[in-house]
Amino acid sequence: MIFHTFESLERDALDALSSVSTHIYSVGPLHLLLNQSVNVDDQSHGWKPLKGHLWKENAECLKWLDSKEPKSVMYVNFGSIVLLTQEQLVEFAMGLANSKQPFLWIVRPDLVNQGDGTSANAILPREFLEETKGRGLISGWCPQEEVLEHPSIGGFLTHCGWNSILESLSAGVPMLCWPCFGDQKGNCRYVCSKWEMGLEIGSGVKRDDVERLVRKLILDDGDDGEVGKKLKKRAMEWKRMAHEAALGSSTMDFNKLVNYITSIQH
Repeated sequence: MIFHTFESLERDALDALSSVSTHIYSVGPLHLLLNQSVNVDDQSHGWKPLKGHLWKENAECLKWLDSKEPKSVMYVNFGSIVLLTQEQLVEFAMGLANSKQPFLWIVRPDLVNQGDGTSANAILPREFLEETKGRGLISGWCPQEEVLEHPSIGGFLTHCGWNSILESLSAGVPMLCWPCFGDQKGNCRYVCSKWEMGLEIGSGVKRDDVERLVRKLILDDGDDGEVGKKLKKRAMEWKRMAHEAALGSSTMDFNKLVNYITSIQH
């Protein structure tokens, strides 16, 4: 059994599974293992890391992020397949606008659910576009790992897909969670309750809640700032543990997996 996780993140689950099988391999975060495995010699031979994105990336947003203050930008991305209703889109948009904070929002061409099983182009309110001109950037897709590692990113509003969580955790970026289906709701509970590096947005999206939580996460607004500070501190602790795993336990498990596969081929 091969899991995209690491030992210190989900030790209880991995220990429980070890009673079922002796062949348990935790090999995450995969992008950290991949980054350290491609060295300078590899690149000189023209070898590049493989990527599995469903959308074409636009790296122009990284130049825009360079112009922003450290830890000031809210990154918003609902993943490759999540759909929003037009009403939800507007509430998220106006919440971001009212927060007065810079943001990078990934808006796919098919982000809006028309209600009949088909998707449509997102139509953002004119007042939102006028209010956020120069403060926000809308992009069709982006290199998410590089975005989350950028020093200007202060938070990640996410649908709680597992890859997004591990990438955010590895970068030390706290999250605002809006899970939709599948494993996302369980992932959200762990991010917010067990790992203590996120806040959940209710399923009924309200602009006031979005505004309040963005400000709490980015500016440490409300609750004497203690909630935001705690989330940031925990996020950095998990970043350290993720990188330690990539250099230690996960690399060891990956090597064990390779050796095991090699041994059963003979």
